[in-house]
Amino acid sequence: MRKILVIGAGRSASSLIQYLLNKSETEQLHITIADVNLRNAQKLTKRHSNSTAIELDVFNDERRQKAIKDCDIVISMLPARFHIEVAKDCITYKKHMVTASYVSNEMLALDDDAKQHNLVFMNEIGLDPGIDHMSAMQIIDRIRDGGAKLLLFESFAGGLVAPESDNNLWNYKFTWNPRNVVLAGHGGAAKFIQEGSYKYIPYHKVFRRTEFLEIEGYGRFEAYANRDSLKYRSVYGLDDILTLYRGTMRRVGFSKAWNIFVQLGMTDDTYIMEGSEDMSYRDFVNSFLPYSLTDSVELKLRHLLKIDQDDIFWLKLEELDLFNPDKKIGLSNATPAQMLQKILMDSWTLEPEDKDMIVMYHKFGYELNGKKKQIDSNLVVIGEKKPYTAMAKTVGLPVAMAAVHILNGTIKTPGVQIPIHKEVYNPILKALQDYGIIFHEKQVPYIGYNPQNK
Repeated sequence: MRKILVIGAGRSASSLIQYLLNKSETEQLHITIADVNLRNAQKLTKRHSNSTAIELDVFNDERRQKAIKDCDIVISMLPARFHIEVAKDCITYKKHMVTASYVSNEMLALDDDAKQHNLVFMNEIGLDPGIDHMSAMQIIDRIRDGGAKLLLFESFAGGLVAPESDNNLWNYKFTWNPRNVVLAGHGGAAKFIQEGSYKYIPYHKVFRRTEFLEIEGYGRFEAYANRDSLKYRSVYGLDDILTLYRGTMRRVGFSKAWNIFVQLGMTDDTYIMEGSEDMSYRDFVNSFLPYSLTDSVELKLRHLLKIDQDDIFWLKLEELDLFNPDKKIGLSNATPAQMLQKILMDSWTLEPEDKDMIVMYHKFGYELNGKKKQIDSNLVVIGEKKPYTAMAKTVGLPVAMAAVHILNGTIKTPGVQIPIHKEVYNPILKALQDYGIIFHEKQVPYIGYNPQNK
Protein backbone atom coordinates (compact mmCIF):
# COMPACT_ATOMS: atom_id res chain seq x y z
CA MET A 1 0.00 0.00 0.00
CA ARG A 2 1.18 3.51 -0.81
CA LYS A 3 0.83 5.83 2.14
CA ILE A 4 -0.70 9.31 1.98
CA LEU A 5 -0.53 11.56 5.03
CA VAL A 6 -3.20 14.28 5.18
CA ILE A 7 -2.39 16.89 7.83
CA GLY A 8 -5.44 18.94 8.77
CA ALA A 9 -9.05 17.75 8.87
CA GLY A 10 -10.77 21.13 8.53
CA ARG A 11 -13.66 22.28 6.40
CA SER A 12 -11.86 21.83 3.05
CA ALA A 13 -10.68 18.27 3.75
CA SER A 14 -13.96 16.33 3.51
CA SER A 15 -14.19 15.84 -0.27
CA LEU A 16 -10.43 15.36 -0.53
CA ILE A 17 -10.44 12.48 1.95
CA GLN A 18 -13.62 10.95 0.50
CA TYR A 19 -11.97 10.89 -2.95
CA LEU A 20 -8.85 9.18 -1.61
CA LEU A 21 -10.87 6.60 0.33
CA ASN A 22 -12.93 5.84 -2.78
CA LYS A 23 -9.71 5.35 -4.77
CA SER A 24 -7.87 3.45 -2.05
CA GLU A 25 -8.61 -0.05 -3.38
CA THR A 26 -7.85 0.53 -7.05
CA GLU A 27 -4.87 2.78 -6.35
CA GLN A 28 -3.54 0.75 -3.40
CA LEU A 29 -3.63 3.64 -0.95
CA HIS A 30 -3.62 3.91 2.80
CA ILE A 31 -4.67 7.33 4.07
CA THR A 32 -3.57 8.64 7.45
CA ILE A 33 -5.58 11.65 8.58
CA ALA A 34 -3.80 13.76 11.17
CA ASP A 35 -5.38 16.60 13.10
CA VAL A 36 -4.87 18.35 16.41
CA ASN A 37 -8.44 17.23 17.20
CA LEU A 38 -8.56 13.43 16.92
CA ARG A 39 -12.35 13.42 16.70
CA ASN A 40 -12.25 15.58 13.56
CA ALA A 41 -9.88 13.12 11.92
CA GLN A 42 -11.93 10.09 13.00
CA LYS A 43 -15.12 11.56 11.55
CA LEU A 44 -13.59 11.80 8.09
CA THR A 45 -12.18 8.27 8.03
CA LYS A 46 -15.70 6.81 8.21
CA ARG A 47 -14.03 3.72 9.70
CA HIS A 48 -12.68 2.80 6.27
CA SER A 49 -10.28 -0.12 6.39
CA ASN A 50 -7.68 1.81 4.37
CA SER A 51 -7.58 4.76 6.74
CA THR A 52 -6.09 5.70 10.08
CA ALA A 53 -6.84 8.73 12.22
CA ILE A 54 -4.13 10.16 14.43
CA GLU A 55 -3.85 13.11 16.76
CA LEU A 56 -1.07 15.43 15.64
CA ASP A 57 0.04 18.80 16.88
CA VAL A 58 2.10 20.17 14.00
CA PHE A 59 4.36 21.95 16.50
CA ASN A 60 5.35 18.65 18.10
CA ASP A 61 8.53 18.04 16.09
CA GLU A 62 8.96 14.40 17.07
CA ARG A 63 5.42 13.29 16.22
CA ARG A 64 5.29 15.40 13.04
CA GLN A 65 8.56 14.00 11.76
CA LYS A 66 7.56 10.42 12.57
CA ALA A 67 4.28 10.80 10.65
CA ILE A 68 6.04 12.30 7.62
CA LYS A 69 8.82 9.69 7.68
CA ASP A 70 6.22 6.90 7.57
CA CYS A 71 4.39 8.10 4.41
CA ASP A 72 5.08 8.42 0.67
CA ILE A 73 3.47 11.82 0.10
CA VAL A 74 2.17 14.58 2.37
CA ILE A 75 -0.96 16.66 1.77
CA SER A 76 -0.91 19.70 4.03
CA MET A 77 -4.32 21.26 4.64
CA LEU A 78 -2.95 23.39 7.46
CA PRO A 79 -3.18 27.19 7.49
CA ALA A 80 -0.61 28.51 5.02
CA ARG A 81 1.77 29.84 7.67
CA PHE A 82 2.27 26.32 9.08
CA HIS A 83 3.30 24.59 5.82
CA ILE A 84 6.97 25.43 6.00
CA GLU A 85 7.92 23.11 8.88
CA VAL A 86 6.13 20.26 7.12
CA ALA A 87 7.92 21.15 3.88
CA LYS A 88 11.34 21.10 5.53
CA ASP A 89 10.62 17.64 6.91
CA CYS A 90 9.56 16.52 3.43
CA ILE A 91 12.97 17.60 2.14
CA THR A 92 14.73 15.78 4.99
CA TYR A 93 12.82 12.53 4.50
CA LYS A 94 12.49 12.87 0.70
CA LYS A 95 8.69 12.99 0.48
CA HIS A 96 6.52 14.70 -2.13
CA MET A 97 4.16 17.42 -0.89
CA VAL A 98 0.87 18.99 -2.02
CA THR A 99 -0.88 22.10 -0.68
CA ALA A 100 -3.70 24.35 -1.82
CA SER A 101 -1.97 27.48 -0.50
CA TYR A 102 -0.10 30.26 -2.28
CA VAL A 103 3.64 29.71 -2.65
CA SER A 104 5.39 31.61 0.13
CA ASN A 105 8.95 32.92 -0.14
CA GLU A 106 9.96 30.32 2.45
CA MET A 107 8.46 27.55 0.33
CA LEU A 108 10.10 28.88 -2.84
CA ALA A 109 13.45 28.82 -1.09
CA LEU A 110 13.16 24.99 -0.99
CA ASP A 111 12.95 24.72 -4.80
CA ASP A 112 16.59 23.73 -5.36
CA ASP A 113 16.45 21.11 -2.60
CA ALA A 114 13.22 19.66 -3.98
CA LYS A 115 14.72 19.40 -7.46
CA GLN A 116 17.92 17.88 -6.12
CA HIS A 117 15.91 15.11 -4.44
CA ASN A 118 13.52 14.77 -7.43
CA LEU A 119 10.54 15.81 -5.28
CA VAL A 120 7.32 17.41 -6.49
CA PHE A 121 6.16 20.23 -4.21
CA MET A 122 2.81 21.14 -5.75
CA ASN A 123 1.14 24.30 -4.38
CA GLU A 124 -1.85 26.45 -5.32
CA ILE A 125 -3.88 23.48 -6.50
CA GLY A 126 -7.19 24.11 -4.78
CA LEU A 127 -9.93 26.33 -6.17
CA ASP A 128 -8.55 29.87 -6.24
CA PRO A 129 -5.64 29.44 -6.48
CA GLY A 130 -5.82 26.16 -8.34
CA ILE A 131 -8.70 25.49 -10.67
CA ASP A 132 -8.38 29.10 -11.81
CA HIS A 133 -4.74 28.48 -12.83
CA MET A 134 -5.48 25.23 -14.62
CA SER A 135 -8.61 26.34 -16.49
CA ALA A 136 -6.99 29.61 -17.55
CA MET A 137 -3.72 28.04 -18.71
CA GLN A 138 -5.50 25.35 -20.70
CA ILE A 139 -7.23 27.98 -22.83
CA ILE A 140 -4.24 30.37 -22.90
CA ASP A 141 -1.98 27.58 -24.16
CA ARG A 142 -4.58 26.55 -26.73
CA ILE A 143 -4.85 30.11 -28.05
CA ARG A 144 -1.08 30.54 -28.21
CA ASP A 145 -0.56 27.12 -29.77
CA GLY A 146 -2.97 28.22 -32.51
CA GLY A 147 -0.72 31.14 -33.39
CA ALA A 148 -2.82 33.90 -31.80
CA LYS A 149 -1.64 36.78 -29.62
CA LEU A 150 -3.28 37.29 -26.21
CA LEU A 151 -4.64 40.80 -25.73
CA LEU A 152 -6.89 40.46 -22.69
CA PHE A 153 -7.26 38.13 -19.74
CA GLU A 154 -9.77 38.73 -16.97
CA SER A 155 -10.54 36.18 -14.27
CA PHE A 156 -13.16 36.24 -11.51
CA ALA A 157 -14.18 33.78 -8.79
CA GLY A 158 -16.40 33.71 -5.75
CA GLY A 159 -17.75 31.47 -3.02
CA LEU A 160 -21.44 32.25 -2.50
CA VAL A 161 -24.59 30.76 -1.10
CA ALA A 162 -26.57 28.58 -3.55
CA PRO A 163 -29.79 30.08 -4.95
CA GLU A 164 -31.99 27.64 -3.01
CA SER A 165 -30.35 28.70 0.28
CA ASP A 166 -30.13 32.41 -0.51
CA ASN A 167 -32.47 33.86 2.10
CA ASN A 168 -30.90 37.12 3.27
CA LEU A 169 -30.76 40.61 1.79
CA TRP A 170 -27.00 40.42 1.27
CA ASN A 171 -27.32 37.30 -0.93
CA TYR A 172 -24.27 36.01 0.92
CA LYS A 173 -23.13 33.54 3.57
CA PHE A 174 -19.65 32.48 4.63
CA THR A 175 -18.41 29.49 2.63
CA TRP A 176 -14.72 29.82 3.57
CA ASN A 177 -12.55 31.62 6.12
CA PRO A 178 -14.64 34.57 7.38
CA ARG A 179 -11.55 36.51 8.38
CA ASN A 180 -10.34 36.57 4.77
CA VAL A 181 -13.71 37.95 3.70
CA VAL A 182 -13.64 40.74 6.27
CA LEU A 183 -10.06 41.70 5.37
CA ALA A 184 -10.51 41.42 1.58
CA GLY A 185 -8.74 44.25 -0.21
CA HIS A 186 -6.42 45.17 2.66
CA GLY A 187 -2.68 45.45 2.10
CA GLY A 188 -2.43 48.20 -0.50
CA ALA A 189 -4.12 49.36 -3.66
CA ALA A 190 -5.60 46.94 -6.17
CA LYS A 191 -3.26 46.86 -9.18
CA PHE A 192 -4.06 45.80 -12.75
CA ILE A 193 -3.49 46.82 -16.36
CA GLN A 194 -6.09 47.92 -18.94
CA GLU A 195 -5.20 48.49 -22.58
CA GLY A 196 -1.57 49.02 -21.65
CA SER A 197 -2.28 51.52 -18.86
CA TYR A 198 -1.54 50.66 -15.24
CA LYS A 199 -4.51 51.20 -12.94
CA TYR A 200 -4.68 51.43 -9.15
CA ILE A 201 -7.69 51.41 -6.85
CA PRO A 202 -7.04 52.39 -3.21
CA TYR A 203 -8.69 50.21 -0.58
CA HIS A 204 -11.34 52.78 0.35
CA LYS A 205 -12.60 52.75 -3.26
CA VAL A 206 -12.27 49.06 -4.18
CA PHE A 207 -15.90 48.20 -3.40
CA ARG A 208 -17.29 51.06 -5.49
CA ARG A 209 -15.45 50.08 -8.69
CA THR A 210 -17.15 46.89 -9.82
CA GLU A 211 -17.63 45.01 -13.07
CA PHE A 212 -20.85 43.20 -13.97
CA LEU A 213 -20.97 39.60 -15.23
CA GLU A 214 -23.83 37.43 -16.44
CA ILE A 215 -23.90 33.63 -16.13
CA GLU A 216 -26.68 31.95 -18.05
CA GLY A 217 -29.16 30.31 -15.69
CA TYR A 218 -27.72 32.01 -12.61
CA GLY A 219 -28.26 35.68 -13.29
CA ARG A 220 -26.11 38.73 -12.74
CA PHE A 221 -23.02 39.09 -10.57
CA GLU A 222 -20.58 41.86 -9.75
CA ALA A 223 -16.83 41.69 -9.21
CA TYR A 224 -14.42 43.90 -7.33
CA ALA A 225 -10.68 44.01 -8.05
CA ASN A 226 -8.26 41.70 -6.29
CA ARG A 227 -5.22 43.28 -4.68
CA ASP A 228 -2.50 42.39 -7.20
CA SER A 229 -3.39 41.19 -10.68
CA LEU A 230 -0.02 42.18 -12.15
CA LYS A 231 1.92 39.28 -10.62
CA TYR A 232 0.06 36.88 -12.91
CA ARG A 233 1.66 38.32 -16.05
CA SER A 234 4.89 36.44 -15.51
CA VAL A 235 3.16 33.41 -13.92
CA TYR A 236 1.02 32.89 -17.04
CA GLY A 237 3.65 34.09 -19.53
CA LEU A 238 1.60 37.19 -20.39
CA ASP A 239 4.24 39.88 -19.86
CA ASP A 240 3.19 41.81 -22.96
CA ILE A 241 -0.59 41.51 -22.51
CA LEU A 242 -2.55 44.78 -22.70
CA THR A 243 -5.31 43.95 -20.19
CA LEU A 244 -5.01 41.76 -17.09
CA TYR A 245 -7.54 41.95 -14.28
CA ARG A 246 -8.57 39.54 -11.53
CA GLY A 247 -11.53 40.01 -9.23
CA THR A 248 -13.84 38.49 -6.63
CA MET A 249 -17.48 37.76 -7.50
CA ARG A 250 -20.52 38.64 -5.41
CA ARG A 251 -24.20 39.13 -6.11
CA VAL A 252 -25.09 42.60 -7.35
CA GLY A 253 -25.46 45.08 -4.49
CA PHE A 254 -23.14 43.35 -2.05
CA SER A 255 -20.11 45.57 -2.68
CA LYS A 256 -21.94 48.86 -2.26
CA ALA A 257 -23.37 47.68 1.05
CA TRP A 258 -20.02 46.28 2.20
CA ASN A 259 -18.45 49.63 1.45
CA ILE A 260 -20.44 51.03 4.40
CA PHE A 261 -18.28 48.95 6.76
CA VAL A 262 -15.13 50.07 4.97
CA GLN A 263 -16.01 53.76 5.19
CA LEU A 264 -16.96 53.49 8.85
CA GLY A 265 -13.66 51.80 9.69
CA MET A 266 -15.15 48.51 10.85
CA THR A 267 -12.79 46.39 8.71
CA ASP A 268 -9.67 47.84 10.33
CA ASP A 269 -7.48 45.17 11.93
CA THR A 270 -4.64 47.39 13.15
CA TYR A 271 -5.77 48.39 16.66
CA ILE A 272 -7.61 47.06 19.71
CA MET A 273 -10.94 48.57 20.78
CA GLU A 274 -11.06 49.37 24.50
CA GLY A 275 -13.82 47.57 26.36
CA SER A 276 -14.58 45.28 23.44
CA GLU A 277 -15.57 42.39 25.71
CA ASP A 278 -18.54 44.35 27.08
CA MET A 279 -19.70 46.00 23.87
CA SER A 280 -23.13 45.37 22.42
CA TYR A 281 -23.72 45.42 18.69
CA ARG A 282 -25.19 48.91 19.11
CA ASP A 283 -22.17 50.10 21.11
CA PHE A 284 -19.87 48.86 18.36
CA VAL A 285 -21.70 50.84 15.68
CA ASN A 286 -21.86 53.93 17.87
CA SER A 287 -18.09 53.81 18.41
CA PHE A 288 -17.59 54.98 14.83
CA LEU A 289 -20.17 57.80 14.91
CA PRO A 290 -20.00 61.41 16.11
CA TYR A 291 -21.31 62.25 19.57
CA SER A 292 -24.79 63.75 19.76
CA LEU A 293 -26.77 64.76 22.79
CA THR A 294 -30.10 64.15 21.05
CA ASP A 295 -29.74 61.95 17.94
CA SER A 296 -30.07 58.17 18.12
CA VAL A 297 -27.45 55.80 16.75
CA GLU A 298 -29.74 55.04 13.80
CA LEU A 299 -30.26 58.70 12.97
CA LYS A 300 -26.55 59.54 13.23
CA LEU A 301 -25.66 56.66 10.94
CA ARG A 302 -28.30 57.55 8.34
CA HIS A 303 -27.13 61.17 8.32
CA LEU A 304 -23.50 60.12 7.97
CA LEU A 305 -24.22 57.65 5.15
CA LYS A 306 -26.90 59.83 3.51
CA ILE A 307 -29.33 56.93 3.19
CA ASP A 308 -33.07 56.82 3.85
CA GLN A 309 -34.82 54.59 6.34
CA ASP A 310 -36.48 52.59 3.53
CA ASP A 311 -33.28 52.24 1.48
CA ILE A 312 -32.27 48.63 0.77
CA PHE A 313 -28.84 49.32 2.22
CA TRP A 314 -30.39 50.41 5.49
CA LEU A 315 -32.51 47.28 5.53
CA LYS A 316 -29.37 45.21 5.04
CA LEU A 317 -27.81 46.79 8.12
CA GLU A 318 -30.95 46.20 10.16
CA GLU A 319 -31.03 42.56 9.07
CA LEU A 320 -27.66 42.05 10.81
CA ASP A 321 -29.23 43.22 14.10
CA LEU A 322 -26.57 45.91 14.29
CA PHE A 323 -28.60 48.20 16.52
CA ASN A 324 -29.45 45.64 19.20
CA PRO A 325 -28.40 47.04 22.62
CA ASP A 326 -28.72 43.65 24.35
CA LYS A 327 -26.67 41.48 22.00
CA LYS A 328 -23.05 41.27 23.19
CA ILE A 329 -20.10 40.66 20.88
CA GLY A 330 -18.14 39.07 23.71
CA LEU A 331 -14.59 39.35 22.41
CA SER A 332 -11.74 40.57 24.60
CA ASN A 333 -9.00 42.82 23.20
CA ALA A 334 -10.56 42.68 19.75
CA THR A 335 -9.90 44.75 16.66
CA PRO A 336 -12.79 46.32 14.71
CA ALA A 337 -12.39 43.66 12.01
CA GLN A 338 -12.60 40.84 14.55
CA MET A 339 -15.74 42.32 16.07
CA LEU A 340 -17.36 42.81 12.69
CA GLN A 341 -16.50 39.20 11.81
CA LYS A 342 -18.23 37.95 14.97
CA ILE A 343 -21.38 39.97 14.16
CA LEU A 344 -21.46 38.68 10.59
CA MET A 345 -20.86 35.07 11.61
CA ASP A 346 -24.02 35.27 13.73
CA SER A 347 -26.00 36.02 10.55
CA TRP A 348 -24.02 34.53 7.67
CA THR A 349 -23.02 31.05 8.89
CA LEU A 350 -24.37 28.25 6.71
CA GLU A 351 -27.20 26.34 8.35
CA PRO A 352 -27.02 22.51 8.36
CA GLU A 353 -29.37 22.28 5.36
CA ASP A 354 -27.82 25.16 3.41
CA LYS A 355 -25.90 24.65 0.18
CA ASP A 356 -23.13 26.84 -1.17
CA MET A 357 -22.11 27.75 -4.72
CA ILE A 358 -18.80 28.34 -6.47
CA VAL A 359 -18.71 30.63 -9.50
CA MET A 360 -15.76 31.33 -11.78
CA TYR A 361 -15.59 33.41 -14.97
CA HIS A 362 -12.68 33.89 -17.39
CA LYS A 363 -12.44 36.24 -20.39
CA PHE A 364 -9.76 35.76 -23.05
CA GLY A 365 -9.28 38.35 -25.79
CA TYR A 366 -6.87 37.56 -28.62
CA GLU A 367 -5.89 38.49 -32.17
CA LEU A 368 -5.63 35.88 -34.92
CA ASN A 369 -4.96 36.67 -38.57
CA GLY A 370 -5.71 40.33 -38.00
CA LYS A 371 -9.08 39.67 -36.33
CA LYS A 372 -9.85 40.23 -32.66
CA LYS A 373 -11.81 37.49 -30.92
CA GLN A 374 -12.92 36.61 -27.41
CA ILE A 375 -13.68 33.44 -25.46
CA ASP A 376 -15.71 33.54 -22.25
CA SER A 377 -15.54 30.52 -19.96
CA ASN A 378 -17.53 30.00 -16.77
CA LEU A 379 -18.01 27.43 -14.02
CA VAL A 380 -20.81 26.96 -11.50
CA VAL A 381 -20.70 24.26 -8.81
CA ILE A 382 -23.53 23.73 -6.31
CA GLY A 383 -22.54 22.02 -3.09
CA GLU A 384 -24.22 19.43 -0.95
CA LYS A 385 -24.93 19.75 2.75
CA LYS A 386 -21.98 20.33 5.10
CA PRO A 387 -19.29 19.09 5.16
CA TYR A 388 -19.48 18.25 1.44
CA THR A 389 -19.78 21.82 0.26
CA ALA A 390 -18.92 23.16 -3.18
CA MET A 391 -15.96 24.89 -1.55
CA ALA A 392 -14.69 21.63 -0.03
CA LYS A 393 -15.23 19.87 -3.35
CA THR A 394 -13.44 22.42 -5.54
CA VAL A 395 -10.57 22.91 -3.10
CA GLY A 396 -10.12 19.29 -2.05
CA LEU A 397 -10.57 17.28 -5.24
CA PRO A 398 -7.72 18.87 -7.24
CA VAL A 399 -5.41 18.42 -4.23
CA ALA A 400 -6.30 14.74 -3.93
CA MET A 401 -6.02 14.12 -7.67
CA ALA A 402 -2.61 15.78 -7.81
CA ALA A 403 -1.35 13.56 -4.99
CA VAL A 404 -2.43 10.39 -6.79
CA HIS A 405 -0.92 11.56 -10.10
CA ILE A 406 2.37 12.34 -8.36
CA LEU A 407 2.43 8.88 -6.80
CA ASN A 408 1.66 7.36 -10.22
CA GLY A 409 4.43 9.35 -11.91
CA THR A 410 2.11 11.13 -14.37
CA ILE A 411 3.04 14.40 -12.66
CA LYS A 412 6.80 14.16 -12.32
CA THR A 413 8.48 17.50 -12.97
CA PRO A 414 10.31 18.20 -9.67
CA GLY A 415 10.49 21.41 -7.70
CA VAL A 416 8.28 23.95 -5.95
CA GLN A 417 5.55 24.74 -8.46
CA ILE A 418 1.96 25.65 -9.25
CA PRO A 419 -0.37 23.83 -11.71
CA ILE A 420 0.25 25.79 -14.90
CA HIS A 421 1.75 23.03 -17.05
CA LYS A 422 -0.03 20.57 -19.31
CA GLU A 423 1.18 17.48 -17.44
CA VAL A 424 -0.75 18.81 -14.44
CA TYR A 425 -3.82 20.62 -15.75
CA ASN A 426 -4.85 18.26 -18.55
CA PRO A 427 -5.42 15.09 -16.47
CA ILE A 428 -6.85 16.94 -13.47
CA LEU A 429 -9.32 19.11 -15.40
CA LYS A 430 -10.46 15.99 -17.27
CA ALA A 431 -10.95 14.07 -14.03
CA LEU A 432 -12.83 16.96 -12.41
CA GLN A 433 -15.50 16.74 -15.10
CA ASP A 434 -16.63 13.42 -13.62
CA TYR A 435 -17.49 15.36 -10.45
CA GLY A 436 -19.52 18.07 -12.18
CA ILE A 437 -16.69 20.61 -12.25
CA ILE A 438 -17.05 21.60 -15.88
CA PHE A 439 -16.26 24.87 -17.64
CA HIS A 440 -18.60 26.11 -20.37
CA GLU A 441 -17.00 28.11 -23.17
CA LYS A 442 -18.49 30.40 -25.78
CA GLN A 443 -17.11 32.66 -28.48
CA VAL A 444 -18.32 36.25 -28.02
CA PRO A 445 -17.55 39.56 -29.75
CA TYR A 446 -14.27 41.05 -28.58
CA ILE A 447 -14.81 43.79 -26.00
CA GLY A 448 -11.98 46.26 -26.33
CA TYR A 449 -11.47 49.66 -24.83
CA ASN A 450 -11.52 53.10 -26.38
CA PRO A 451 -7.91 54.34 -26.23
CA GLN A 452 -9.18 57.81 -25.36
CA ASN A 453 -10.77 56.36 -22.20
CA LYS A 454 -7.73 54.47 -21.00
